[in-house]
Amino acid sequence: MDGAQLTDADVAALTTALGAEDGALYAYGTATAFAQPDRLPQIAEHAAAHRARRESVIAILTAAGAGVPPSAAGYTLPFPVDDPVSAARLAATSEHDCAVAWRSALEHAKSPEVRDFSATALADAAVRAGKWRVALGITPATVAFPGTPEA
Repeated sequence: MDGAQLTDADVAALTTALGAEDGALYAYGTATAFAQPDRLPQIAEHAAAHRARRESVIAILTAAGAGVPPSAAGYTLPFPVDDPVSAARLAATSEHDCAVAWRSALEHAKSPEVRDFSATALADAAVRAGKWRVALGITPATVAFPGTPEA
């Protein structure tokens, strides 16, 4: 993606979604401490995906000459995490939050490249959320419109 052709709307969309990626990395770090040992490979895989997405967004913004906001020093978790079930719920919630952010980026971005990037990120977050819903025994494991606030 040619970062030099980003509009202000593209930069804003990517910057907002970057915050969700940062939050997901924080959430996965917390989930690691309380997860069942057999879930650790899944957590590592999903965290690596968020780290790669984050680095891609930073590269796009940097290439466009846009500022990259620093990650927050900490994040407020949506609920207490103190056992394997709450750790899995946190991972599912984090994926949903990323899907919401990427759906918003998709809706607000102006360039086809940023919309395409956002659509891929939305789909990836939806797949990971579905995997966590399966792990939690939630049915259906998928939602009709991933990234909607009430999904």
